Amino acid sequence: MVERMLEQLIFASRWLLVPIYLSLAAVLVLFGIKAVQETIHLFEQVLVMSETQIVLAGLALIDLALIANLLVMVVLSSYETFVSTLDLTPRQRKPSWLGRMDAATLKIKLAISIVAISSIHLLKAFMNFDGGEEKQLLWLIIAHLAFVVSALLLALIDKIAFSHHRSPLDRAHAAAPHP
Repeated sequence: MVERMLEQLIFASRWLLVPIYLSLAAVLVLFGIKAVQETIHLFEQVLVMSETQIVLAGLALIDLALIANLLVMVVLSSYETFVSTLDLTPRQRKPSWLGRMDAATLKIKLAISIVAISSIHLLKAFMNFDGGEEKQLLWLIIAHLAFVVSALLLALIDKIAFSHHRSPLDRAHAAAPHP
């Protein structure tokens, strides 16, 4: 009887993750506000901005979009993987990747997103490079390469350890690029 109660309590503890997921979802609101603010600023200043400044502003928006996509992926797939299946109405459509993304695949997608975000930051640093910050630029390159190597190693480990457990449809879906 005590063992069963403990097991039920441990099983129910997964619901403690929900406030974390809701907090991450709330951050999406902040990203939306920041994106609107950046867009308004861009339109106000476009006539006096250089082409490089416009490109950097566009990259900042792309960066926000990538991080927002990452948040959505983490919130939805983590909730469905660790807490409960999403019960959607017939009118709502689940994203095709939802329900087929296990924790290992999510980690790989996170790593790839981090590499993309790091690439944007590195590109911004190169575009703003004036010759005096060589050491800082070198550290950015080293950090980016560490992210790339980490993502490749995660993908390799996933392929070696888990690929034979997935169905052919899941393997094809995991290999397909997702924004």
